[in-house]
Amino acid sequence: MSDKITPFPDSSTRRVEPAERPRAALDDWPAWPTYGLVDDLLPILERWADAGRRVAIATLVDIRGSSPRPLGSEMAISDAGQVAGYVSGGCVEAAVATQALEVLATGRPVMLDYGAGSPVLDVQLTCGGRIGIFVRAIADIEAYAARLREARRARQTLDVRIDLESGAHRFQPAGPDIGQGGFTKRYRPVPRLVVVGSDPVTLALCQAAPLFGYEVVLLRPYGPTAPPPETRLCHYDTRPLARALDALKLDASSAVYTLTHDMDDDHTVLCRALASPAFCVGALGSRHKADERAQRLRAEGYGDTDLARLDTPAGLDIGAREPREIALSMLAALVERCPRETAFA
Repeated sequence: MSDKITPFPDSSTRRVEPAERPRAALDDWPAWPTYGLVDDLLPILERWADAGRRVAIATLVDIRGSSPRPLGSEMAISDAGQVAGYVSGGCVEAAVATQALEVLATGRPVMLDYGAGSPVLDVQLTCGGRIGIFVRAIADIEAYAARLREARRARQTLDVRIDLESGAHRFQPAGPDIGQGGFTKRYRPVPRLVVVGSDPVTLALCQAAPLFGYEVVLLRPYGPTAPPPETRLCHYDTRPLARALDALKLDASSAVYTLTHDMDDDHTVLCRALASPAFCVGALGSRHKADERAQRLRAEGYGDTDLARLDTPAGLDIGAREPREIALSMLAALVERCPRETAFA
């Protein structure tokens, strides 16, 4: 797959006459903003590519003052008026979708300016800020999605450098932003959560984590052949703990939680996880056990920097008692610590 600049479609791109255009997004806008629950656009882009749809992507490239969404937030719009993702708090999405249909019709990218001081008086932000949204058509959505999928399979961070004049983009390895007059959107690997255990909290965590965008790996040494019900796991491993841990490839987008209720097994997992770049390492248990764990880890040579990555007792203190509540407290801790996508103006 080439990483050269993909030129924006030129004037030879077929112009869609008004009678052929889909109804404006404002006319068919959904009553409930389900599009805003889509955090991961890649599966949507792949599905639209398979269906032969043409696609525009709207990217939040400028923020002045407050904004409900972070810099680099994206929204995808198909030529059939389908929408996924969001770039505001619901204030501008319908207008952006309508403009995106025009971009797909004309082949010309646009910079949209909304909020305080913007010339678009009928679209304002409740937060009082001002945002710039760049909308561009993707010349080859199949190739674009394939490049993102390639990086995801390899768990590599990928930068997409966008020319804010032409709409051209360039894929490049993640690094410091050194370009001028453009915008860099960074795609990090999907966060991965490794869970070790078999108790009800383990089940609750495995069920809930995918709703927060996590790939879940479950380790249950000598466990049943079938994975637990009502879970969406990317991997389930019943091998002895040492072998299962040896097979793990933990990176900076990985978190590890051990819920075995066995101090020795927990210690083994914690040592292996702290020796990796994992951004969060947690263990279930009381404060007394947490102190004992810290002492054992210090005896193994782990220092303050390593122990700062520990989440033990696991989860934020929200008064959790039931399995799903405890799982929620752990997910809250992950939300607090997880490295985020970044973008450079």
